[in-house]
Amino acid sequence: MSKSPFDQFPQIESAAITLRKITDSDLDELFEIYSNERLFVHSPVMLKKNKETVANMIGHFERDFLKKKTIFLGICLNKEPERIVGVAEIFDYVQDVNMITIGYRLDDRFWGQGIATEAVQAMTEYLFKELGINRIQAFVMPENSKSQKVLLRNYFRKEGTIRQGQLWKGHGVVDLDVFSRLDGDEIKY
Repeated sequence: MSKSPFDQFPQIESAAITLRKITDSDLDELFEIYSNERLFVHSPVMLKKNKETVANMIGHFERDFLKKKTIFLGICLNKEPERIVGVAEIFDYVQDVNMITIGYRLDDRFWGQGIATEAVQAMTEYLFKELGINRIQAFVMPENSKSQKVLLRNYFRKEGTIRQGQLWKGHGVVDLDVFSRLDGDEIKY
């Protein structure tokens, strides 16, 4: 039996990172992330050049959780739990199918350290073990090889490409590779 991801706001911990609620005190780091052009080359979210806009987003994160729409989590290193280095998203929960979509973006100063891979692993374990979700999916632009590798390292399977099937802000109509993992997938370590 699955639980709704919106019953309780999660805090997800692993050996090196914690995914936690984003608060007003995270504004400076959040602005660094959302104003960094390199992080939005392959993203449907638009770059934010105004700190006030990012401050408003923090309130919208709470609203989106209460509306059962999206869970935004700050990715923090356990050695610096007060500082977010990225944002993880859990969204588009479809109860009838028992599936959910994930996304993530990491401050580029932390790329190549396994943090995104660990964040996806932590989200996946939480969604399968704590909530009983059956299917987790992610959509990635075909050019975004780094994000694809993060998913493949977490035993997601590439299902195929949705050709010119989504409108992403700032990109127009795009192709998207679909990756998924089922709770019952046999994982070969």
